[in-house]
Amino acid sequence: MSREISTREIFVGLGARSYPVRVGPGLIDGAGEAMAPLLKRRRTAVVSDETVWALHGARLTAALERAGVAALPVIVPPGEQTKSFEGLAEVTDRLLALELDRGDLITAFGGGMVGDLAGFAAAIYKRGIDFVQIPTTLLAQVDSSVGGKTAIDTPRGKNLVGAFHQPKLVLADLDVLATLPDREMRAGYAEVIKYGLLGDFAFFEWLEANAGAVLAREPKALAHAVARSIVMKAEIVAEDETEQGRRALLNLGHTFGHALEAETGYGAALLHGEAVAAGMALAFRFSAAQGLCATQEAARASAAIAAAGLPASLADAARTPFAAERLVRHMAQDKKAQDGRLTFILARRLGEALVARDVDDRAVETFLRQEGAV
Repeated sequence: MSREISTREIFVGLGARSYPVRVGPGLIDGAGEAMAPLLKRRRTAVVSDETVWALHGARLTAALERAGVAALPVIVPPGEQTKSFEGLAEVTDRLLALELDRGDLITAFGGGMVGDLAGFAAAIYKRGIDFVQIPTTLLAQVDSSVGGKTAIDTPRGKNLVGAFHQPKLVLADLDVLATLPDREMRAGYAEVIKYGLLGDFAFFEWLEANAGAVLAREPKALAHAVARSIVMKAEIVAEDETEQGRRALLNLGHTFGHALEAETGYGAALLHGEAVAAGMALAFRFSAAQGLCATQEAARASAAIAAAGLPASLADAARTPFAAERLVRHMAQDKKAQDGRLTFILARRLGEALVARDVDDRAVETFLRQEGAV
């Protein structure tokens, strides 16, 4: 990537637990120098998956060694299925075998799955150990690496077991996105457009005009999209760290999306970002059906999602019809549900989302059937 793009530093303001998120090209090459002040011993356990480690492990190891830091790799299989109780047990056992103590540091080096798994392991290892995020996917850079949400999945739902555990540093190296498959790039873009849809209409309009440049990894467009997304995420996290209020807006599309993921098996059939994309389009159309926003606004949101090559309907998300009743049952297990009532992030207009509590599950089921579910 062009070195004309300078590194930008964005702070997540959480008092004594504040930390910087650095965005720019070439950041992995300086990772050792960046991390050294955080280390009591010159070593770090690096949790990564097999794919990322094969592509970028040597580069990170060399960067750490230049700063006199030893990389202790803990490599796991790629895929959402690794983010499980079994995967967590494996990672924590290997950390114990490395004899890490509370003064040591874990480095999460990978996409959202690795960040969630390594972050949760850090949260519970010897009752808490520091960690650093080096996200290697667009989705992880703009969303999951920032804000301290860590979790694993269970057969009953996604991210239902976890903890809030903030990193000490996030290094979002734009260069690593060059090796990201196009499908993964589009899946990450879903989380980028989410920020425009939930709270920044001007950013949404910019993305309508520049989606192609971002997805093509044009340096200036990509740098702006990633940095703007992180700025919005950092502001919201600083205001509402544990999702008691405004932070819930970041779940736009996720209640529908997580249900779609559960029905498709949390695998390659439907990536997380693809599920969120379909979920956001559904959330806007459901908002319109409930009289919250104009039909034209919902149509424009769906068109922008589809223009990026992302699913914008149930039919786009799976070849066979979903069962409306089963989707609603998954939604009842969502973390935001309270007292058996569904909570959704809906929209008043493009760039303005709201938390809708006590949503009637029958209305949701009816809507899903109108959308093609059986």
